[in-house]
Amino acid sequence: MMLFQHVRSCRRWCANVILSRAPIFRPNSTLGEAGDGAVDYDVLVVGGGHAGTEAAAAASRVGSRTALVTHKFSTIGEMSCNPSFGGIGKGHLMREIDALDGLCARICDKSGIQFRVLNRRKGPAVWGLRAQIDRDMYKRYMQEEIRRTDRLTVYEDSVEDLVIGQSEVSDAPCVSGVYLGSGKLIRCKAVVITTGTFLRGRIMIGLDSYPAGRKGDAPSVALSGTLERMGFALSRLKTGTPPRIDGKTINYSTLQVQPGDNPPTPFSFMNEEQGIQTEQVPCHLTYTNAATHQIILENMDLNRHVLEEVTGPRYCPSIESKVLRFKGQNHRVWLEPEGLSTDVVYPNGISCTLPADLQQKMINTIAGLECAIMLFPGYGVEYDCIDARELKPSLESHKVNGLFLAGQINGTTGYEEAAAQGLIAGINAAMYGKGSFVVDRADGYIGVLIDDLTTNGTSEPYRMFTSRAEYRLLLRPDNADLRLTKKGFKGGCVSEARKEVTRRMEEKMNNSMELLRSVQYTSHTWSKKGIGVKDGGVLKSAFEVLNYPGVDVKRLADAFPQHFSLIEKDHNLSRRLKIEAHYAQMVIKQTTDIRAIQKGESLEIPTDIQYERLNLSQECREKLERVRPITLGAASRIDGITPAAILLLLHYIRRTK
Repeated sequence: MMLFQHVRSCRRWCANVILSRAPIFRPNSTLGEAGDGAVDYDVLVVGGGHAGTEAAAAASRVGSRTALVTHKFSTIGEMSCNPSFGGIGKGHLMREIDALDGLCARICDKSGIQFRVLNRRKGPAVWGLRAQIDRDMYKRYMQEEIRRTDRLTVYEDSVEDLVIGQSEVSDAPCVSGVYLGSGKLIRCKAVVITTGTFLRGRIMIGLDSYPAGRKGDAPSVALSGTLERMGFALSRLKTGTPPRIDGKTINYSTLQVQPGDNPPTPFSFMNEEQGIQTEQVPCHLTYTNAATHQIILENMDLNRHVLEEVTGPRYCPSIESKVLRFKGQNHRVWLEPEGLSTDVVYPNGISCTLPADLQQKMINTIAGLECAIMLFPGYGVEYDCIDARELKPSLESHKVNGLFLAGQINGTTGYEEAAAQGLIAGINAAMYGKGSFVVDRADGYIGVLIDDLTTNGTSEPYRMFTSRAEYRLLLRPDNADLRLTKKGFKGGCVSEARKEVTRRMEEKMNNSMELLRSVQYTSHTWSKKGIGVKDGGVLKSAFEVLNYPGVDVKRLADAFPQHFSLIEKDHNLSRRLKIEAHYAQMVIKQTTDIRAIQKGESLEIPTDIQYERLNLSQECREKLERVRPITLGAASRIDGITPAAILLLLHYIRRTK
């Protein structure tokens, strides 16, 4: 009875959202008649995680009547692992999601408690926007966003089976509905599956293992069987999360303080003027040591998750994997607060699946954590995923028309990768039968992500990095709105308000760059104004000079106020102009390099090449050594081999010819 009282109270939240659950029974998987209680939608989304919420909201924005099915409405917006968004490569995805009017960037700006731009030692093209997030605030704001989304209905239930019919336009089968665990039939034109780690998920702590999609939530078992019957090749991947610590028991006095940026840089282009309003807090840094590693190494036989031959994330490995791989090294542990109103601390860097008592002992070997109390242990989770090569660039299945898949079910890891896929899948599900919305890899990191997955697949959890993008000097965080918002508006997923904000910025950028290029002086004139320019009497434009170290729009305005004083007052515009000037010539060179790679596909790689002597990432060295490709083109098609690695190989081949 309490469940139905809860549902009735939920219905009062907002007229746009309905929560529904009927008595559970399992009918036969056949399409019911109109009088059997079935309901109709254009799009149905399975799963309310980061991919699912973006998919449901995007489909609704495009204009589709949409249903979102999730086990519990209260877990919408749940951050299952780390309390943060963004990072190197991932921050680019966040900006692109925002440019297409996605949710997570704006929600992060409202709930972020520390913002930092990573990788500042390199150029702005590879800066990584990152934010520490208050878990409770993120969930609250995301749930509020879902409640007020027009044309969106939410069902608190599970999806037990898909209803498959025959397409009217082709010989391929098509999805025509789903059966819920409650027995309800929902008919729809398109389905987006975003089950995360829930497909036959199993949690592991020590030698114990039990079915779960994450701590406290049941797995989705029946849907795995449905996908197998439809001919999908399922494989297993794994991930993990660290134990949580009571912040009141940490000795912060001995630890290195890591403050955020001041002022913080928001994710959303819509917040660039007003900035971040939430209270900002520091993180702290400590390290593992020999005593930590000894506990891990002595108890490997008690760690089923590590012993099993299921592939885990290369770039977010467990502490057990790091200790085995990097012997003798101490490892960073970032102590990250999980919110402003909680004492829970997330120890980033010690994802762990040892038995709980040994996790507590391990924690107490770390500086600052000698008396720390573990609130609950870390755990590993194994789950089913598909081969994403079975999907189109729209994320629709080749096997079943109208069936889309997004998120960790496609072999990725991370909130940002999931949200990006969910966004694209939701847009395309809403457009099903009327065309498709595809981001090319020359247009965005979202395009790189989806092209990598659908072309090469992945043998390990896929994480976005800037090195995966051959056009990374063009695909910068600062210009994601100019690259994608107009496209998104044409696709129906971007609001008029956002389109207008982007239009005004594009107009200001174009007018300002035209002015900067038109103002030209000799080196003598520039030098008289305190800006050293070489090349004798050759005229240099202000746009060219803006690329010089130490020269920004403010300095140009000080030298020539009659030209640049108005531009200088717009700090966001000034920052973007500096970045454009910085990359103007480099973009030309990068385009030349890309063309050279395309022409050099048939070049043969020397058979005696020693990959360990090349300046390649460890992943690239390992995979190239294992496959030993014959040609440059063959190397480029190996899962995980980046465009940067291919360019390095191209230069090496040319030197040895």
